[in-house]
Amino acid sequence: MQQQFSITSARALRSVLCGAILAIHSFAVIAQANQSTVIVTGSRFEENLNEVPANVKVITRDEIDASTSNNIPDVLSQIGGLNVRNINGGGQLNLDATVDMGGYGMTANSTTLILVDGQRINPIDMSSVFWESIPIDSIERIEILQGGASVQYGNGAVGGVINIITNGNTSPLNQASVSYGSFGTLINNAILRDTYESTTYQLTANTSNTNGWRQNSAANAYAFDAKVTQKFSASDKAYVDLFYGYTNEQLPGAVLGQVGGGNPQAAFFKNIGSSSTANNSGVRFGGTKELAEGYLSEVDASYTNRTVFFNYPFFDTDAAVNTSTGTPIWSNTSNTLSGWQLNLSPRIKADFGTLGSAIFGYEFNKASQGSIGSYGPNQLSSYMIPFGYVNNPTNQTNNVQSASLLNQSVYGLLKLPITYGITFTGGARHQTQQASTYFSGVGSIDGASSANQTFSANAGDAAFNFNYAKNQSIYLKWNQSYRFPNIDEFWGSDPTTGSQVFNGILKPQTAQTYEVGGNWMLDTVRLNGSLFSSVSQNEITFNPSTGANYNSPFNINRRGVAFNSSANITSRLSIAGGGKFQRSYYADGPYIGQAIPVVPNLMLNARANYSIDQNWSVGGVVNYVGTQHYDATPGFYSSLTPMPSYTVGDVFLNYKTGGWDSKFTIKNVGNALYSTYGGFTSVQMADGSFANSYFYYPSDKRSYFFTTKYAF
Repeated sequence: MQQQFSITSARALRSVLCGAILAIHSFAVIAQANQSTVIVTGSRFEENLNEVPANVKVITRDEIDASTSNNIPDVLSQIGGLNVRNINGGGQLNLDATVDMGGYGMTANSTTLILVDGQRINPIDMSSVFWESIPIDSIERIEILQGGASVQYGNGAVGGVINIITNGNTSPLNQASVSYGSFGTLINNAILRDTYESTTYQLTANTSNTNGWRQNSAANAYAFDAKVTQKFSASDKAYVDLFYGYTNEQLPGAVLGQVGGGNPQAAFFKNIGSSSTANNSGVRFGGTKELAEGYLSEVDASYTNRTVFFNYPFFDTDAAVNTSTGTPIWSNTSNTLSGWQLNLSPRIKADFGTLGSAIFGYEFNKASQGSIGSYGPNQLSSYMIPFGYVNNPTNQTNNVQSASLLNQSVYGLLKLPITYGITFTGGARHQTQQASTYFSGVGSIDGASSANQTFSANAGDAAFNFNYAKNQSIYLKWNQSYRFPNIDEFWGSDPTTGSQVFNGILKPQTAQTYEVGGNWMLDTVRLNGSLFSSVSQNEITFNPSTGANYNSPFNINRRGVAFNSSANITSRLSIAGGGKFQRSYYADGPYIGQAIPVVPNLMLNARANYSIDQNWSVGGVVNYVGTQHYDATPGFYSSLTPMPSYTVGDVFLNYKTGGWDSKFTIKNVGNALYSTYGGFTSVQMADGSFANSYFYYPSDKRSYFFTTKYAF
């Protein structure tokens, strides 16, 4: 393999440093992060936010309660100010949402690492995180680290890390809430938490149902979580967390045309009756033990089992196979995915006092997933085979596909105080992945295909953090992170027949980033921000000319600035805001300078909350997302119009008395018609013909909700 550690150009570094000097000069008079704020995402052990050389934002429980959000993706978008998109259009439950933290576009699912209590929950394929298995009331806080973090977390932490912390509070709480609103949406949440002597238990549950704004977009979701934490001493504790989640959703598909065109509420004709059902269950457990004075050990482990069933009845109808023009559509009418994942992560922290500290860890991950894709009898036996569209020498009636992964890695982190408030932090990780695949399908003329491959990747970072004044710090950082391909990227599709083909187990991609930023606090004003410049090699992407995924030979640059701020203007008025300006583009090759699709250049976020008196309060949030390219091949860019920018705002009126907390919310108050995702490709029309067309997934229009919550 080629050397993993590499360095970006000196020109890129100079541009970042020059921009940093200007930014620090401007920001130093303002000021985020109280030194009392403790996080765990920076190093996996507790540490003060102001001592972490990274752009980290903390979303508190109070902020979640005071927001208009009723699901985790909403929280990340409205409070976190992150780029959240949904290929199914969103909906009030926001199922299937994807968070893109690093400007990676269509591979965001594989480049943004999602954790629950420090343990990864990303699936090994391209599907979205199962957000619904985490009841929103179980969350104590959410820590958002922007930028590469593969040294701490390994595979997939290229764009950033979102760590959802549950049960961080031990105070008793018995609470239930009901929310009802537009499109027949009903959301129920309940939490029961108490502490007996040194044992804290927390039970949380959620049920959500909606008829949907669009045709064929109804959905329901259920989740349950039970967590018990046992304290043995001030530093020693153990926990076990059982969880279960279920979703059943209809899939409306895309609307043809540019954003705003067509009938936004109508489902795509091929999606009528389509749906998916998913079950996700498992257990997370771990603990902390002080080995000796200054030596602390931790271990986390989890086991997850997931089953998803997709149903596409259109593909077995006469409309699909007996087309009067064009070529019949050949696709599975149903597909069942089932798999499991096991994680184990022990680590030790040694504190040497004034000499610094060190962390050493090992991670083990094993995962397996299989799928069975079935064809309807009308499609396969009555038409595709008899009329010669499919050569089926194996006489199979379905496609069988499987993949298994074995990941092992070792890592170390070092923190050394230098002088005058300057601290050096550095680390490295080496990870090896063994992947094996199998595929046998209808039309596999050459029989089944299988492959085995082992690749490795290295991560590293080095940073200087300067606490030059109380609650004020700046940092300078270099980082290399990586991601291995998800199992879907082992396969592509034949551009002529559309049939699935195996394109090999791909190499991991790497990204090197130079970053400068800081955390500041002055009186009640808090600010954190960073400037960054990164270059990615061997980026895993799709080649439309061959229909295969491959490691791009061309580098991709990502540069920009991100910031978050908050302030208590008066005892009654608080405001917060943030934003990100970024460019993601090809650095060389035939598409040099062209942007990566589905990556907006500008995102802005603002929130405000005003207490009228001790009972009444009002507030709102507004998000602006700039223009972005439709998901299309770079060769189309010059002839395509961009997806339009959009501004979406929510407002609420809140009333509290005794144990009651009631809120009236208007979501998308401006009734904007917008889309978080769209594309341009060859699309089948209702008459069976094919044509190049824009398409998009419209988000919900204006909606109204009334929520009442009672604490017993």
